[in-house]
Amino acid sequence: MKILVVGDFHGKFPAKIKKLAKGVDLIVSVGDYFPFSYRKLFFKYSYGKEVSLWETIGKKKVKDYILKDLKTGERLLKSLNEIGVPVISVVGNIDYTHLYDVFDVEKSSRGKVWKWEEQDFFSKIVKKYKNIHRFDYAYAQFGGMTFIGAYGHTFPGRVKSKAYKKHRAILEKLFKKFRKDDVIFVSHNMPYECKLDKIRSKEAPKALRGKHYGSKLIRRIIDKHQPVLAIGGHMHENQGKVKIGKTLVVNGGAAVDGECAIIDFDGGRVKGVKFVK
Repeated sequence: MKILVVGDFHGKFPAKIKKLAKGVDLIVSVGDYFPFSYRKLFFKYSYGKEVSLWETIGKKKVKDYILKDLKTGERLLKSLNEIGVPVISVVGNIDYTHLYDVFDVEKSSRGKVWKWEEQDFFSKIVKKYKNIHRFDYAYAQFGGMTFIGAYGHTFPGRVKSKAYKKHRAILEKLFKKFRKDDVIFVSHNMPYECKLDKIRSKEAPKALRGKHYGSKLIRRIIDKHQPVLAIGGHMHENQGKVKIGKTLVVNGGAAVDGECAIIDFDGGRVKGVKFVK
């Protein structure tokens, strides 16, 4: 069985990856389909601050950015669906789901909420495409393998939060249910404190460069349950593989940069990983 590991599209689906996708048995996506076209504005006005971007630049501008992103991302999903190969997918942090799984959401100090922005846009869109199966905090089975999905957000997380405990409990239940199976664990973020979760990008805020920013939730599940394979992404600069105990961890790279990975399976074991750059 051949699996194409792909994700972090950010609105782009390179032709070479489409071609590769047609020659595999299964596509595993770690999400981030949409462009995040207002990224620079977000980091300038909102990152690390108790204020939403729309409170600074206005609702109209933010709405225009989001609608443009949604249109671009949906075209990509449609193209992925039309390849004809089964796709299983978790969500990324730029997929407009407002899924918070490793920390509790608190209102900003100004107490302002914009309900339109807080919609789960992705769930409504992906339902249109029958060949794409979303399975974060659920499972999928293919080729004799069980896939368990998660998210992991974008930073280590708060292990004492209600959200963290809730989502860890879901994963523990799933791993217990399939404890006798060969399990592949798929998340958007990388596990915490491995060479694949260190922030190296020059575009990242200076205060974060060089720090490990993977998910503690993902790391602890891997440490405890030791799945055959763990697949993640989010860290565009860290395409590669590493071992955590008996688990092979793979970051397939960012599709937006023309990167992906093909994993060969035989008898429930990884026989080879080919990285495409």
